[in-house]
Amino acid sequence: MAQYFNESRGAAGSRTLQNMLQDEGYTLGRFKVRNLMKEAHLCSKQPGRHRYKDTGGEQPDVPNHLSREFNVSVPNQVWCGDITYIWAEGRWYYLAVVLDLYRRRIVGWAFSSNPNAELVVKALDMAYEQRGRPKGVMFHSDQGS
Repeated sequence: MAQYFNESRGAAGSRTLQNMLQDEGYTLGRFKVRNLMKEAHLCSKQPGRHRYKDTGGEQPDVPNHLSREFNVSVPNQVWCGDITYIWAEGRWYYLAVVLDLYRRRIVGWAFSSNPNAELVVKALDMAYEQRGRPKGVMFHSDQGS
C-alpha cells in the first residue's frame, strides 16, 4: 500500500488507495484501507489553497473600450488575456495566455513561478511576434478582478 501512496506523491486517501488496490485485484474495504494507512503512518496531503499576494495598491480606473463586444470581424483586431494558476511539483505556477477574439485561438502564452508583469509581457511579446507585429490591436483584460 505504501508503494501506491508514494506513487501518488502522498496525495491518495483511503478511497483512492482502495481503488488502486482493487485495480490490482485486492479486495479491501475503504475503512480497512484507512486503518492500514493509520498503522503505516500514511496521511494524505492536498495542496494548499491558492492565494495571490496583495499588491497593496489601488488599480487605476481604466475605461472598458471593448464593452463586451466579443464578436470580432477580422484577426488581430482584439486580443484578450488572463492568468491562471496550476499546481505542479509541489508549488503553484502561473500561466498567462493571449487569445485572438476573431478565431478564439491562443496566439501567445508564458509560464512562470511568479504572477508578475514580466509574465504578461512575455505572453504579449510572443503573440506580437507570432502574429507578424500587427498594428492597432486592442488588448482586453479583467485586470485581476
